Amino acid sequence: MNAVFTLADHDEVRAETEIKRSRFVASLRRVDDADEAVAFLGAIRAEFPDARHHCWAYVLGDEPGQRQARSSDDGEPGGTAGVPMLQVLEGRDLTNVVAVVTRYFGGVKLGAGGLVRAYSGAVKTVVDAAALVPRIRRESFTLGIDHADAGRIEAELRGRGVEVAGVEYGARAVLTLSSAEPDELAATVAALTAGRGELTPAGHYWACGPR
Repeated sequence: MNAVFTLADHDEVRAETEIKRSRFVASLRRVDDADEAVAFLGAIRAEFPDARHHCWAYVLGDEPGQRQARSSDDGEPGGTAGVPMLQVLEGRDLTNVVAVVTRYFGGVKLGAGGLVRAYSGAVKTVVDAAALVPRIRRESFTLGIDHADAGRIEAELRGRGVEVAGVEYGARAVLTLSSAEPDELAATVAALTAGRGELTPAGHYWACGPR
């Protein structure tokens, strides 16, 4: 699967361009659902109440087959703003982001082609200014081990960079582990347990990687 990217939590980026006296203010923000995207659009409208257009596009969802993509021309000629903006977001493999481009008309008409270039260019500029982070799928597993070995194995796993999400003690100690590299994790567990440890799949989740 191809890598996808987003902004870090709460990050917001803004960039401004001017074309034939029209001012384009592009705002990009990390969002996790459609309600957050709509709320951000509302905040931009309130910040720039005298602007003629607030065109927008967003992409949501980590699973490739379940992504939501929406856009709006907000009064610009059909297909000249929202779709070109969305194409930039998708072309840059971004998800969980919303872009809003606010336009102040400068008195010179740009034509359909000029509008497409202006809106897509505004989004390219703001994306270029953003510090993006990858979205990484992490697989979760449980590992049952004898109590006598639990402390040593947990410490060894943590020392090798494995995320230990929790430990439960019952008849055996059960560690909950997660990794973006399941095969590597399996090899590590096999080495630490002399082949006796067996990982049991426990789902997956998505997380932001380092900048």
